[in-house]
Amino acid sequence: MNFAMPRHIAAIAHRVRQFVDEEVIPLESELLRSGAAPSVDMVRELRRKAKAARLWAPTMPKAWGGMGLDIEEIAPVFEAAGRSLLGPLAIHCAAPDEGNMHLLRNWANEEQTERYLVPLAQGETFSAFSMTEPPPGAGSDPRMILTRATRAGDDWVINGHKWLTSNGLLADFFIIMAVTDPDTHPYRGTTQFLAPRDTPGINILRDVPVMGGDDFGGHVEIRYENVRLPQSAILGGEGQGFMLAQSRLGAARLTHCMRWTGIAQRALEIATDYASGREAFGGPLTSHQSVQWMLADSEMELKMGRLLIHEAAWRLAQGEQARVETSIAKVQVAETVSRVLDRCVQICGGRGVSRDLPLSTWYEKSRAFRIYDGASEVHRMVVARDVIKRYGAAERD
Repeated sequence: MNFAMPRHIAAIAHRVRQFVDEEVIPLESELLRSGAAPSVDMVRELRRKAKAARLWAPTMPKAWGGMGLDIEEIAPVFEAAGRSLLGPLAIHCAAPDEGNMHLLRNWANEEQTERYLVPLAQGETFSAFSMTEPPPGAGSDPRMILTRATRAGDDWVINGHKWLTSNGLLADFFIIMAVTDPDTHPYRGTTQFLAPRDTPGINILRDVPVMGGDDFGGHVEIRYENVRLPQSAILGGEGQGFMLAQSRLGAARLTHCMRWTGIAQRALEIATDYASGREAFGGPLTSHQSVQWMLADSEMELKMGRLLIHEAAWRLAQGEQARVETSIAKVQVAETVSRVLDRCVQICGGRGVSRDLPLSTWYEKSRAFRIYDGASEVHRMVVARDVIKRYGAAERD
């Protein structure tokens, strides 16, 4: 493994950071005061500027206007964009569109690529991945999926209840996970379908209110009621839904880690700057050991997280599934981000809990990071099973 950042990647990351600092961060204060999600017009204007600066769609091919970067190259770029919650939206590397583009690029056929992926990559459309269901359906255990797709002649008819479908307020199309063969294991009997928003039977019930306030695109609850789709709507192949989901989520876990590392890094910079200028108990806060240790622990944990991201990305680039490595990175980075933001709020005191700084908003929104794309407990199960497999008594015997 080579830990040196290639010059061209360092240059792109530097340009993205400049763009975020100059064009994106100045818009934050308006959103902090209102507590509202960014408007579509605001995002489209930022995207126009990002395209003009040639900082568009890091993972998409240059032929479609993207940067053409691979999984190993994007970490510093995504981190730089992630210094603001608006940054990934601006340069088109935000969830869920980024993960959906990755999925479609790997599995869409030619017709699906032209109809769905190319417009999405060029920023003309939005997308949503619809898998999570309210109890008793699929949540942390996706095998509990209840949504069904049944054959009707040459078509499929989908019925089910989903919620927390991110981007659902704006999505031009949905990627729907549904059971197509209930008589076999869900890993072999579940299929993904591509459904345009205007398909009859896609009923948006509400935008589910979430911790931390509104998010761009929302997190909607949906009833799929007799949604009729042709055979050509299947993404990949029949029964391959879980395989496709795993191929999407492995990389998506890492990209979440990259973006949230950018938030945590900026929070550390804000807290350090505040502590350097704030006098208390005979000197600046940075002169007190309790604050120094919070800053040091945050710096060390962020560095460990970056190394875990780097290794997992390298393994994915070698063609490995890297399930254990991505699970380790997801748990470590998600929990590190929570700890770093908690310390930064503590250091900044009254300013930290106010909306004058973005820390309190980030603190609230980051809590969900330990749940989505696999709760920390689920990833610990993955790691534990690997440990037991390698070191348990049965293996030794």
